Amino acid sequence: MVPKRWAKRAVTRNLIKRQIYNIGQSQITPPAHHTFLVRLRQRFDLDRFPSASSRDLQRLVRMELQQLFQNWSEERSKNDAKEAMQATQTNQAP
Repeated sequence: MVPKRWAKRAVTRNLIKRQIYNIGQSQITPPAHHTFLVRLRQRFDLDRFPSASSRDLQRLVRMELQQLFQNWSEERSKNDAKEAMQATQTNQAP
């Protein structure tokens, strides 16, 4: 979800959406029952990125998305390990 108030130009919104789709398809394989909603919550600085489709903006968006999905993956791994530990403790209880 890329609201117009945070990315005024359509070309910028489309760039962000393409990055989301590319990273989502190439870097993560969520379980079938997962759906992701990625929402832009802050404006990109127009002084720093005067061009709506600059390479710098593209790199920044990609880095932030990679970090987002990496954090999700790490959190998911921790939760899976915690659930496995609880399941083994439950099975071993007298």
